[in-house]
Order: sequence, then structure tokens, then C-alpha cells
Amino acid sequence: MPTKVERFFSEQSPLAAEVVSFRPRAQQREMALAVADAIRDNAILVVEAGTGTGKTFAYLVPALLDGGKVIISTGTKNLQDQLFQKDLPMVRDTLKAAVSVALLKGRANYVCHYHLERALSDGRFATREDVKHLGKIKKYAKVTQSGDKSGLADVPENAPIWMHVTSTRDNCLGQECPNHKECFVLKARSEAMKADIVVVNHHLFFADVMLRDEGVAELLPACNTVIFDEAHQLPETASLFFGENLSTTQLLDLARDTRIEAAASAKDFAPLPKAADELDKAARDLRLVFKKEGRLPAIATENFKDFAPALKTLGEKLVQLNGLLEKQAERSEGLENCWQRGQALAQQLKQWQDGDAPDKVRWLEIFHHSLQLNTTPLSIAEIFERQIGGSPRAWIFTSATLAVKQDFSHYQNEMGLLKARTACWDSPFNYGEQGLLYVPQGLPEPNSEGYTEAVVQAALPLLEASKGRAFMLFTSLRAMQRAHEILGAEFDRRGWDYPLMLQGEGSRNELLTRFREHGNAVLLGSQSFWEGVDVRGEALSLVIIDKLPFAPPDDPVLAARIAQLNKQGRNAFMEYQLPRTIITLKQGAGRLIRDETDRGVLMICDPRLISKHYGKRIWQSLPPMKRTRVEAEAVAFFNTPPNP
Repeated sequence: MPTKVERFFSEQSPLAAEVVSFRPRAQQREMALAVADAIRDNAILVVEAGTGTGKTFAYLVPALLDGGKVIISTGTKNLQDQLFQKDLPMVRDTLKAAVSVALLKGRANYVCHYHLERALSDGRFATREDVKHLGKIKKYAKVTQSGDKSGLADVPENAPIWMHVTSTRDNCLGQECPNHKECFVLKARSEAMKADIVVVNHHLFFADVMLRDEGVAELLPACNTVIFDEAHQLPETASLFFGENLSTTQLLDLARDTRIEAAASAKDFAPLPKAADELDKAARDLRLVFKKEGRLPAIATENFKDFAPALKTLGEKLVQLNGLLEKQAERSEGLENCWQRGQALAQQLKQWQDGDAPDKVRWLEIFHHSLQLNTTPLSIAEIFERQIGGSPRAWIFTSATLAVKQDFSHYQNEMGLLKARTACWDSPFNYGEQGLLYVPQGLPEPNSEGYTEAVVQAALPLLEASKGRAFMLFTSLRAMQRAHEILGAEFDRRGWDYPLMLQGEGSRNELLTRFREHGNAVLLGSQSFWEGVDVRGEALSLVIIDKLPFAPPDDPVLAARIAQLNKQGRNAFMEYQLPRTIITLKQGAGRLIRDETDRGVLMICDPRLISKHYGKRIWQSLPPMKRTRVEAEAVAFFNTPPNP
């Protein structure tokens, strides 16, 4: 296999005829060989490959040549679709590899015949838009082969109607479903079982490994290789699924489904819909205890006098509904399912109320319309280490941001990958010529009042020099919105006609399309735009970051992990907080230079990069651009032609 891999990434590569921009890169070839070795040895490999390495092809080629049955897990559904629709077919055709490929998403991405019928017969919807969308979904379900909602462009993926016509782990009837034989989820799983290469996403992978729910658990026993792309997202995703959570949304769904099933199969039993309505009200009342969105440790609920009684009432209403469902469960598969769900939710609620465990933290997350009760492990290392044990197979973890100064110990410790092979390749881009890192002078401390105003004032000369064409990335929504207000006023005052765009004004894909089309826009974003965003060419020539992206110290999970590390006599800041911040900052910085002809300025406004002892460590982890603290030099960069 090494000879085949070498040939694929050489001057004579058959890929050169397929990809206009293809050129041999030592980093890409070496990464592909390392992946091939790991596959051969059933080894664990952790790889950082800088932007522009071409890591997707570097793992696809050895995977298709000799990976056996391969599961590829990506960070997002967008990347999942790109792999399945574009990259995999191209590499397969170029290699002339006789491998079959399947795409597997979570069940919420597929139309459910049973719930579509229920929705059509129920007929109670919030808006006319829902009714219009429902009609389109009904027609789509009759003609689609996959049932994947992404195939119906006329109905937005975030349209509220989808939750009524798709299934969840809770409300799927399984083999008891009257539509079992035509189920799109089962069809997708069946195709995945037969395929050589299966593309999933991290949420699906971990949901299944922990819950044995979505089809991946069935795939793993026969699988020879697992590849995680965008692997820097795994600690967060794994924590989510290795813990437990209970949302008021699940309880509202149970109440809604009970009403629908009662109307279909138990019309003569009036207490059932009444009990469902009471559970619905109790769940909404619990959410209304809190005025603001955010996260709270469980102990902080003592400051909210209405929380304990509202939680108690919710538990009582759930038990009451379960008692009635038990009496009616035999009347239909749907009512039986509601009873089973109700029992499981009551058990979860009781566990959360029972109190803290030494290796876990209990906390709440308050969303706009819902409340979630969470229990999260303080460490996922041992749990994940157990998950990847067992049958011999290769495990590949890759991203552009996993290491701190080429040191992987933070990631390995967090994920339980202490015995893994590691490798790091820098970007092939000429950062010394293509980019400039600018840290302005004279800015106040980041927690000062008026800091965002100072950031905007420091940014204005750069925005003028770059003629727009900028991302401004913020560590909080509040700062992003404040900066948007100030910039709007400044643009008007100065007569600038650069389109000013704000995260939330449309989907991320819509905003990026508009940003590219304008060619001179300024886009303000928070977390969504720090990673997974690719704008090549002159449309993006300036990236401004307001602060070093330290996670909020009052985040309940972070606070508990810091306390545990410090209790063990370790330095939580240097071992945990700082490495996470560096990895996030590298993601944000990586938005600027996306190919070999891109040029631009990376402006990091936070004075701690210079003033704090840890700043040097962050500084050394960033791309090796020229560096300056002089505004005139940063402005001049936009007027300096690139070296030929």
C-alpha cells in the first residue's frame, strides 16, 4: 500500500487531472503514509495537519485502498454531505476502487411515515407556514428514495414542522410500527451495514455508542477503521453523550404525543389528554422560573425560591400521567410507547433530583423556550478509553487544531488516548509572505467597561484599509451586538458603503453566500463563525478577534473540572484552560488564509497576548506570520503587493 499511496500524492498523481489546484505536498503524502501505517497496525493515531495540507484526501486514499470497512465521522452535517457527495466519489473514481459508500444521519433527519400520518390527521399547527410545509413534505415522502430532509430544499431544515414528521429515540415505535417495512431510517441503516465506507457525524456516533440507538453500534463490530475528522470537537460532544440530560422539550413532546395518540386510540378516556395538558403546563412553568438564558450549577437553584416547588409539581404530574398511560397502553402501539417514555423520563428526573456524585457535575441550561437538566462526567478519558477498547481496529483522530506547540498531551489526556501515536504537520502556506499578525497598542484590559468600544475604534483604520472584506469574531453575543451598533453608526458617519452583516440574520450558509457575493462586506460573528467556515480569495482579507477565547469561568462544568484539577494539586489553568483557549484561537485564526494565494491581516485585540506570562505560549502556537504592534504597518500591508 505505501507505493500506491506515494503514487497518488506524486507529480504523476491521477488526481491532477481531476483537481485543477492539485500539487504534490510533502505534508499530505507523509500524513497519508502515517494513516496507512495505523490502518495496517490497528493503531490509534492523533494527527494535526495545518490548513492547506489536504487532510481529507490524506486519510481517504489509504482508507479506500486498504481500510476494510471504514466509519468516517465528521464534525458537521455540512462536512458529512461534502464528503459523501464530492470528496469520496472523486477519490474512489480516481483510484478506481470498487468500494460502496453510504451516508447515515440521525433519525431526526429522515421523514417518519407514522408521525407524518399522525401530523396530517391531527391538523393543529401554529402557523399557515407549517400547513404549507406539511403539504410539501407529504408529496416528498411519496417520491424520495432516502427520506432525508436535506433533499427537500423547499422546506428549511430548521422549520418547526420537521419535529412533527420525524421520529426521536423516545417516540420511535421500532418493530411495532405499522410503517416498519417502509421506514427511511431502517433503509439508511441497512445500506450502511452493506457499505464499505460509512459517513456519519460525531453526534450520531456518540449517541449510538452510548445509547445503542442510531445504527452505528451495529456497524462497529464489523468495522476495521474509524476516522474522526474535526476531532477537536470530540471532547465536547463526548461529554454531552457520556452524561445524562432531561429537557422540558422531551416532556412537552410526551404530552403532545399522548394527546395525539389518545385522540386516535382512546377517545373515550377523557382523563388522559387532561393529564397531558397538566404535564405540559408544569414543564412550561419550570422554564418560566428563570428570566434569563444561560447555565447554572445545580446548587445555584437555591437562589430561585420557585424552582424546587415547580420541579416537585413536574414530577407529580409526570407520575400522574404515567399511571393513566399504564391503564391505556394496551390500546395501541403509540400509547404503549408513550407509557414507556414516561417511565424512562420519570427515572431520569428522579436521578437528577437525587444529588451530586463525586465524579459528575449537575447543572442546568436555560434556553429561550426550554430548560435542560444535565449531569456531566468531570472526565471522559476513562469512559472513552473503554469505548475504543475491545476488537482490534484503527482509530484516526485528525484536525487542523489538536496540539499546543506540537504537544498533544492536553488532547490525549482529555480523550484517554495516552498510548496513541501522534504526528504534526505545519501548513504548506507561506505565512511569512501571506499574512501579518497585528496586536494593537493601548487597549484596556478585556474586562474593562468600554472594551468593545475600544476594539471597534482600533479596528476602524484596518477596515478602511482593507475596504471591508472582514470577519470580526467575538467571544460573546453581547459584545458582538454592541460592536454591530457602534459600527453601524460609524459606517453612516463616515459614508462607508461596506455591507454590515450580523450572525443570526440568516443561516450560516446564507450569510456566507452573501458575504462572498458582496466582496466587500464586514461580517460580525460569535461561536458559529470561529470554525468550519471557508472563504477563499479577496472577499476575506482581514480577521479581527476581540478577546482570547477563554471559556467563561462561571460555566458549571468548567468550574467543576477546574476545582477537581486544583484539588489534585495540578495547575488547572496551564493544563486545561490555556490549551483549550489556544486550540479555539487557532480555529479562529485559521479563517484568514485558506489557500496559497490568500493574503490578509489577523488582528488580535487582547493585550493579554503581550502582557501576561502565558501570552508567549499562545503567540508561539499561532501561524508563523510577520508580527507587528504598529497600526501604520498593518494598514500598509493592504497596499503592499505580494512578492512574485
